[in-house]
Amino acid sequence: MQITVSSVIHGALAAATVASAIPTSRGKGQSHARLNIELGPRVEYLINDMDKGWLKNKLSSCLDNEVATTKFSIGHRGGACLQFPEETLESHMAGMRMGAGIEECDVAFTRDRELVCRHDQCDLHTTTNIVATPLGAKCTTPFQPASGGKAATAYCCTSDITLAEFKTLCGKMDGFNASATTPEDYLHGTPSWRTDLYATCATVLSHKEFIQAIDARGLQFTSELKQPRVPMPFEGNYTTEQYEQQIVDEYIEAGIHPSRVWLQSFVFQDVAYWLKHAPQFGKQAILLDESGDAPGTIDGAAANLTFYKSSGVRIVAPPVPYLLSVDDKGEYVPSHYAKTAKKLGLDIITWSLERSGPLKQAAAQGDYYYSTIVNGTHKDGDLFRVIDVLARQVGVLGIFSDWSASVTFYANCFGLF
Repeated sequence: MQITVSSVIHGALAAATVASAIPTSRGKGQSHARLNIELGPRVEYLINDMDKGWLKNKLSSCLDNEVATTKFSIGHRGGACLQFPEETLESHMAGMRMGAGIEECDVAFTRDRELVCRHDQCDLHTTTNIVATPLGAKCTTPFQPASGGKAATAYCCTSDITLAEFKTLCGKMDGFNASATTPEDYLHGTPSWRTDLYATCATVLSHKEFIQAIDARGLQFTSELKQPRVPMPFEGNYTTEQYEQQIVDEYIEAGIHPSRVWLQSFVFQDVAYWLKHAPQFGKQAILLDESGDAPGTIDGAAANLTFYKSSGVRIVAPPVPYLLSVDDKGEYVPSHYAKTAKKLGLDIITWSLERSGPLKQAAAQGDYYYSTIVNGTHKDGDLFRVIDVLARQVGVLGIFSDWSASVTFYANCFGLF
């Protein structure tokens, strides 16, 4: 698939206004273009690594079944960044090929106020080749080599450059070499359990290009409004409200029906804005939750759910460890947070699987995504136990994953579409 780069819009946006009409020409987009879904060998590897039991038997019985795209499988940063550079066309294409029915673009803005797909406004130094290009001189903090026991540093933001400049960059696997003495050496640092095989020069995307690419397959979208890393209003005249509205306007301009769009933010005020000013999109907006990360704060995070529900939020998205605990037998079970959300009638989406490397290693190191279930996690095959409890006992609507095939396979095996 070839994507045509949209022309760059210069200058500040006009004050945010509510669109007078919602596009309906494409319908609700509940069907999708037929794809020959390919899962690869990882699914069977994981099943073979499971303990004996009914779940392993059930999943094994589905190995030769035909597989279809499912909205239960959400492509995190594209859905293939276990092996492909995140937030790139290549990651999206692989995620869609592995059956992800919803694709994610994390949204940040450029210096000329264009929206682009990046997990953080200021991660270009670890996810692209910017430090080894002339644009590196425009970074907030240009590359500084390791010296005298101090690590190499750089800090590069989408707001440092224009959209046209952003589009000249190559996406790479997230990582950096802290001992680097040259910009080229700084680009290294991919974790050993990932790969640079497909990181030759991945295609970075604007938000408009992301919409075009996913719409071409008739699939659904989830765009996360990333928190700005620069003071707002940006350069005095680009406000948070304009930023919140711009992400909506780009879907409207592309003719995308709101039922196909799942906006996200960690900031309650963003979701509240959409609920008030773009209610057709706001009713399916997702409030991401990381308020229980600090020690002793998870009960407070669960208590906050009552406020979110009363404020009109319908969907919350905590990380996997908020939703799972381990019982006396070492089995995964729904957590207090999960039970509270379901009791309040909130829908749940969760993130993110397959970001942690080998699970034996992840458990031993107290990896964030397994922090509440380390005592029940022993090997890679336990991934399907995690998915199973999230799906059947917690009742999540969908799961973000860095390798969409695993969630897609489970969803197909259990009829979750």
